[in-house]
This record gives sequence, C-alpha cells and structure tokens, in this order.
Amino acid sequence: QVQLVESGGGLVQAGASLRLACVASGRTFSSYAMAWFRQAPGKEREFVARINWSGSSTYYSDSVKGRFTISRDNAKNTVYLQMNSLKPEDTAVYYCARALTKWGTSVASRGYDYWGQGTQVTVSS
Repeated sequence: QVQLVESGGGLVQAGASLRLACVASGRTFSSYAMAWFRQAPGKEREFVARINWSGSSTYYSDSVKGRFTISRDNAKNTVYLQMNSLKPEDTAVYYCARALTKWGTSVASRGYDYWGQGTQVTVSS
C-alpha cells in the first residue's frame, strides 16, 4: 500500500509563491511518474503537472505553464510543485498522485492509482 501525504498549502496574496511537497511511502517511488491535480469548489478535478520517473520529462497544463514547476527527489521519496505568480484562479485543493507507469503520459485521473488527501491553496486578490 502506498501513502501520499501533501503539505505546503496555505493562504497567500496574488503574486506570491508557494511550494507544495508530497511524500510517498514505500520503496517504489522512483519507478513511477507522479503528478499534481487540483480541484476548485464546484469544479471537476483538473490536471496541473506531471513528471516522469527520473525527472527528465515534465508536462504542464496551459493554465500554469511558465508559473509552476514540478520536480522530484527520489532519494527523499518526494515530489514538489513550486508555484509562482499565484492568481486567485489557482485557489483549489491540490492533490498529488502516482501514475500507473514510469512515464505517466496521462492527464486524466484514471491514469493514476494512488492519491494524497490534498492540501488547500487559497490565493486572495
């Protein structure tokens, strides 16, 4: 059983930065791609960013490209999401997820099998 625990959320003003972290249990972290999703109130969960097993390949949604950076430290079983130039529309619960494969090319929720409990990010205007 894999457990994912997110941290780093909070309340910030527009233009500020936050760094989210997601720590995974188990010894297979480096064998899978990881991703971040988010869900705003009243909206469906949406893909934010993904990173392959080694960290050599990343992909972002158009809404965060150029502002957010996903990275990972396999020695620490941790994936990060650096969020800069935050906007009120970034307000959501952010979830990390483990992909079904090492490359993790899906942007859909069905491409991921383990999820964290989420961390709230609120951006005020």
